[in-house]
Amino acid sequence: MFDKLQEIEERFEELTQKLGEPDIAVNPDAFRVINKERSDLEELVETWRFYKELDQKAKDATLLMEDDDEDMRMLAKEELAELHKELSATEKKLKQLLLPKDPNDGKNILLEIRAGTGGNEAALFAGDLFRMYSRFAETKRWKVETLSSSPNEIGGYKEIVATISGKDVYSHLKYESGVHRVQRVPVTESQGRIHTSASTVAVLPEAEDADIEVRDEDLRIDVYRSSGAGGQHVNTSDSAVRITHLPTNLVVTCQDERSQIKNKSKAMKILRAKLLEIEQQKVQQEQADNRKAQVGTGDRSERVRTYNFPQGRLTDHRIGLTLYKLDEIIEGNLEDVITSLRTYFQAEALKAGSEN
Repeated sequence: MFDKLQEIEERFEELTQKLGEPDIAVNPDAFRVINKERSDLEELVETWRFYKELDQKAKDATLLMEDDDEDMRMLAKEELAELHKELSATEKKLKQLLLPKDPNDGKNILLEIRAGTGGNEAALFAGDLFRMYSRFAETKRWKVETLSSSPNEIGGYKEIVATISGKDVYSHLKYESGVHRVQRVPVTESQGRIHTSASTVAVLPEAEDADIEVRDEDLRIDVYRSSGAGGQHVNTSDSAVRITHLPTNLVVTCQDERSQIKNKSKAMKILRAKLLEIEQQKVQQEQADNRKAQVGTGDRSERVRTYNFPQGRLTDHRIGLTLYKLDEIIEGNLEDVITSLRTYFQAEALKAGSEN
């Protein structure tokens, strides 16, 4: 590991020098490519350099342990104990930084929430989940834009699709995919009985043109009049768009905008993300076939979390996490949940790497 880190530091220095070369400075494309590679290595190199400083201090403290002065030896012993703790923690961080990066971590996402079993209560819960993620996005200064929605008559959603854009959105929210279950007394329940409902969440990395090729001849595009809530423009013009991807028979519709052009643009954004997900699932399945088990795949059929309102409890079933502050979490305070998930799956990745 240390030989590899030394090589990475040398590459970092080489890239730093290149950025100062006149022919690179006047070439925006080359400068951008080199600067990105350097930025990707910066945290790892800084951590490696800090580790080397700690290691040198530990060596110096070890020498002082042989000093004739007893007080000096005691001080050196205390310092050495602290340095060993820091070295251990820094080495762990280095191993995490050396893990292969998920190429999607820096991407924006497409968030899909659909009401599952439970009728109107499931639709209300889908609305609660969307507000929870929207409020969490606000704390991160991310932008949320609704692409399509199917509201129900009591303020929930049968389905809602939105983009969330900002810094490292996918890396934070990628573990949210799956079945989210809610246990509470519905507003329509007169006997005060607790019901169990569910909604599904899908978090897809937003696809760029370079990620997935969509040929015009593979698409069938139909336009029709919007239906449902939407104001005066509903049923007055053929603004709604349905796109069918013929090779996969994947169908995407969008009718939220007055403009047919805007609806088509939003529908294409959804289609690209779904096609990218299909391609990535193929790769993940091939990888999973070579492993004995795969924990927390993020598959939408997997029950990932339970929100128990009578007990004020949230439980994430994948990692055994239970928190008794559901009221804060449902208002968007997701930091503890997301940090726990990221820490757990990083540890799993480190474990898998050490076994291979």
